Amino acid sequence: MTNFEEFDLSKIRDRGSKKWVAMMLPEHVTMLRDYHEEIKKVPRPDLNEFDYEAIQEQIEIAMKRNVDIKVKRWKDGEFLYHRGTIQWIDLNRRVLELDDPYRFYEIKIDEIVDVTILE
Repeated sequence: MTNFEEFDLSKIRDRGSKKWVAMMLPEHVTMLRDYHEEIKKVPRPDLNEFDYEAIQEQIEIAMKRNVDIKVKRWKDGEFLYHRGTIQWIDLNRRVLELDDPYRFYEIKIDEIVDVTILE
């Protein structure tokens, strides 16, 4: 008869999925990596008319005052943030040109989710 008090679960070291990788085909490993990347993706937020009006107002104020803004955009399942001053808006190409001290960005207007004025 065994005594359960002698069995210490903290001494068990499980290697997780590493122990199964040797038995898997390379195609399976790539499919699992793709699956984990797909899980990390964030769905595009649904913006209504009021959200678009608020974004437009923030852009107009930032252009008039020539101040820095923080632009939050959604692209390929993740949020990207950019900071700088608006140089130009090209409505034909639907692009907002943003300039920061290190880089020049061309951001598609359709990708913009939020705009915040930094003062």
